[in-house]
Amino acid sequence: MRVVKAVFLAVGSTVVLGGCAIVGSPLPGLLYTDVKYPSYYDGAAEKGPGTKAGQAQAMSILGLIATGDASIDAACRNGGIGNIQTVDTHAMSVLGLFATYTTKVTGE
Repeated sequence: MRVVKAVFLAVGSTVVLGGCAIVGSPLPGLLYTDVKYPSYYDGAAEKGPGTKAGQAQAMSILGLIATGDASIDAACRNGGIGNIQTVDTHAMSVLGLFATYTTKVTGE
């Protein structure tokens, strides 16, 4: 009986933990992640970030459902940007239950 319980516990843990909503980040946290970091700078040192800004977001629930478009292209379309100066990303995850990945683009 103990062997059966151990097998069920192992399989159940694998199923539950394997479906976690984990988001890519340079500093992932197991319980909570909220990290902003730069991805790309072109001329930002001389001119600073662009005057226009756009963002795009994707989200995941339990690692089972993922939806959205967090691409640089989508962020450019949302902000009306033709010439990219900076790209920043924001990764957020709570207990592996809910996660978002946001791309923010500035430019002209």
